[in-house]
Amino acid sequence: MAEDLFQITLEVRDYECDLQGIVNNSVYQNYLEHARHKFLKAKKLDFAKLTAEGIHLVVIKAELEYKKSLKPNETFTVSVEMEKVGRVRWAFVQEIRRQPDNELMLKGRISGVGLNQNGRPHVVPELEPLLKQA
Repeated sequence: MAEDLFQITLEVRDYECDLQGIVNNSVYQNYLEHARHKFLKAKKLDFAKLTAEGIHLVVIKAELEYKKSLKPNETFTVSVEMEKVGRVRWAFVQEIRRQPDNELMLKGRISGVGLNQNGRPHVVPELEPLLKQA
């Protein structure tokens, strides 16, 4: 992943952990989604405005590869890149890395599509500048 890669830093909260004392697997999706929303906002793309205009960005597939587990109070980064997958499909390519050792904890690929007001797949021109060719 590139050096100019978008990323945010978060900290594990105690209540995100299960009885084993590690972050519950479902919580990682929340981390990824939060980072995606921050990414879009940083790129001046208003998720709420698109929705109000009848364009819905929806997840159609989530692929998560768990490498290691985060624990309470650990700090980590979540990175985000976007790739063009097809004419109307795209994917967020994401990683979660523990800090300060930069240990890879999770690799994710979240595929999505824009839907128009009729619920049909739709090219979202506002996304085009963010998409790298896969």
